[in-house]
Amino acid sequence: MSEFSTRIKKCRMEKVLTQKQAAAMFGLSERLWRSYEGGDRTPTFEGLIAIADFFDVSLDYLVGRSDNPKRQ
Repeated sequence: MSEFSTRIKKCRMEKVLTQKQAAAMFGLSERLWRSYEGGDRTPTFEGLIAIADFFDVSLDYLVGRSDNPKRQ
């Protein structure tokens, strides 16, 4: 599992969302969201920004470049 997949799952669970709910928030299929959490796929650049904004974390945190989730 990639750092990204681990962190989006953690963010989703902290917001108490199901995979289906999270997928719907971004206009994605549940299957695609599961593939993000499973480490099989990664979102587009625009998708990464939307996910980081929604969960209020930095892109660096989301992709594993920092352990600090705070946005600068």
